[in-house]
Amino acid sequence: MTRLDVEFARAQFPAFAEPSLDGQAFFENAGGSYTCAPVIDRLTRFYRTRKVQPYGVYPASQAAGAEMDEARDRLAAMLGVASDELSFGPSTTANTYVLAQAFGEWLGPGDAIVVTDQDHEANSGPWRKLADAGIEIREWCIDPDSGMLDPADLARLLDDRVRLVCFPHVSNIVGAVNPVAEVTVMAHDAGAVVCVDGVSYAPHGFPDVGATGADIYLFSAYKTFGPHQGLMVMRRALGERLPGQAHFFNQDVLYKRFTPAGPDHAQIAACAGMADYIDALHDHHFASEPDPAARARAVHDLMRDHETRLLAPLLEHLRARNDVRLIGPDRAEARAPTVALGCARPGRELAAALAEDGINAGGGDFYARRALSALGIDPAHGALRLSFVHYTTEDEVDRLRAALDRALSA
Repeated sequence: MTRLDVEFARAQFPAFAEPSLDGQAFFENAGGSYTCAPVIDRLTRFYRTRKVQPYGVYPASQAAGAEMDEARDRLAAMLGVASDELSFGPSTTANTYVLAQAFGEWLGPGDAIVVTDQDHEANSGPWRKLADAGIEIREWCIDPDSGMLDPADLARLLDDRVRLVCFPHVSNIVGAVNPVAEVTVMAHDAGAVVCVDGVSYAPHGFPDVGATGADIYLFSAYKTFGPHQGLMVMRRALGERLPGQAHFFNQDVLYKRFTPAGPDHAQIAACAGMADYIDALHDHHFASEPDPAARARAVHDLMRDHETRLLAPLLEHLRARNDVRLIGPDRAEARAPTVALGCARPGRELAAALAEDGINAGGGDFYARRALSALGIDPAHGALRLSFVHYTTEDEVDRLRAALDRALSA
């Protein structure tokens, strides 16, 4: 298999040429990735030359609207969905709250929603609030030892009252890659639709959402090398049934139906830079390919291969220690490189110790308090989280391992 040219990838990110970041190894990518140059360039250009009301009759306005359309068209094509099935919002959390409002109007007493305790609170809390409207909330619980979700446990929760199943593609604490297509088939067979939180998966390669069968797929641009926007795929069959949440005169446009706030024109336009970056990676590593979804799949596999190779020795190193609890799978192929550890010292303290060695990691609950509690870890104590993406190097992982040994031995 073609291997990632990591130096080429890093050259597309101004952060790696920034003097103030020199010598710093970034292992908090699950909280937000570095931004690629094409996004920064597009954002700067928009603010300089197109910062006007888009879709008007004069040239600057037409250029602004065209760039916003370009972002939606290109990213939707990479995700394997129709252009109008992709919409932008201020964040994934905000998008989920809008969705919960729509489902709250659509469902009624006697209907049920399945949620998990493996999720980030953004894909759990808004749905749980619907219990106040008489909707039954059923919890698909993780195994308290492994942190894993078992599809057999979901099967016992499904019946003809369940209308929606919400779960993560990857948990930001457990790191396991959940079987989205399998779970979606189970939910559809029971008459339910699915909402997948892809925030912790998409940074490791854009998924083929169309192939998963998911009805809703959510992720964040600021974790996929772009600006602070939430991206939401809403498949047409569901989107046309749910009550719209936008102005009445926007109800006939699918990508506007669930975006009640005015869009951030510049950031949406800049999201096209994410597609520029994926295309640049593809063209550097592979022969020409006209299909955007095929290009995205090739880059997805390229990223995953690189990350898996770097993750394997880190997991082996952690397995050899008896003073940390590795949360989630211990095989690199089964997870994303988002590695949370339960330790005797609070997670934030360990992160501070690593920072002294130039290792930028995270400590805390990461808005996954339910998952930590289910695992028997006090959210106030928190976990240490080590997360990386494809632009991380083997040398940086070696530095992380050495710094972690020093921090744990202190």
